[in-house]
Amino acid sequence: MEKSVALIGANGMLAAAIKKHAPDDVLLHCYDLPEFDLTRREQVFSLTEAAPEIIINCAAYTNVDGCETHRELALQVNGAGPGLLAELAEKIGATLVHISTDFVFHGDQNRPYTESDRPDPQSVYGESKRLGEQHILQSRLQKYFIIRTSWLYGAGGNNFVETILRLAGERERLTIVADQRGTPTWTEDLARAIFALLQTDEYGLYHYSNSGECSWYEFASAIVEQAKLADLPLKVTEVAPIPTEAYPLPATRPKYSVLSKEKISAVDGIDIPRWPESLHNYFLHRMKGEKSGD
Repeated sequence: MEKSVALIGANGMLAAAIKKHAPDDVLLHCYDLPEFDLTRREQVFSLTEAAPEIIINCAAYTNVDGCETHRELALQVNGAGPGLLAELAEKIGATLVHISTDFVFHGDQNRPYTESDRPDPQSVYGESKRLGEQHILQSRLQKYFIIRTSWLYGAGGNNFVETILRLAGERERLTIVADQRGTPTWTEDLARAIFALLQTDEYGLYHYSNSGECSWYEFASAIVEQAKLADLPLKVTEVAPIPTEAYPLPATRPKYSVLSKEKISAVDGIDIPRWPESLHNYFLHRMKGEKSGD
């Protein structure tokens, strides 16, 4: 029997991977702007009639620096919206999957953050995403998965990998921040993990990223190396490390935001590839897509 799944934010980067990896018994119903706005109660509760068994929320305002100047929009989309989805899910008996972020943490630790570590966001983006978590945690909903992830990249969206590839084709020298550490995450790995979690009833808060850790500089260097192996047209000859202070931005980034995967790794069917392996696979898929004209 098919499971009815409402995919919120269906035009985004993670949603593209969700669509690709949805099991055969999943019937996806897709919702996104401008037709569907998760900050409007009447639109959210219009899904009552469709009565999905599962709601996957990929919708978010993810422009980290933009959140600093559009605080109210960030708090509505990333904070209030997930709360409305939790109300809806509780009303119709659905399971809610909500994607959150490493930005809910301060970034002053020197060990991976666990699900029990205290959030202390340092940016409006992190504050708004934490608010979304709180609305779900404080609701009456019991069937939910909140999944914090980090440094997400994949097909069909703006992300660090594609930005570096563009810049590497335009500039001879790239300067990349080297004193912020975290873990890249390929959308396809996260999508597979989401569907593995949905096979269980082990509800709650989880962390998922690829395994290992690196700086943005190390990540950029690995991207350029993969681009060279793929024979992409590059102008870059040097990738140079710089401190955070040399590249000031409106929003504060965590200095260290590696997420512990100990809890989620205990769930059956969860695979956590190392980030260099997933980056390599992303390039293989990317090149295959270009050759097929996708």
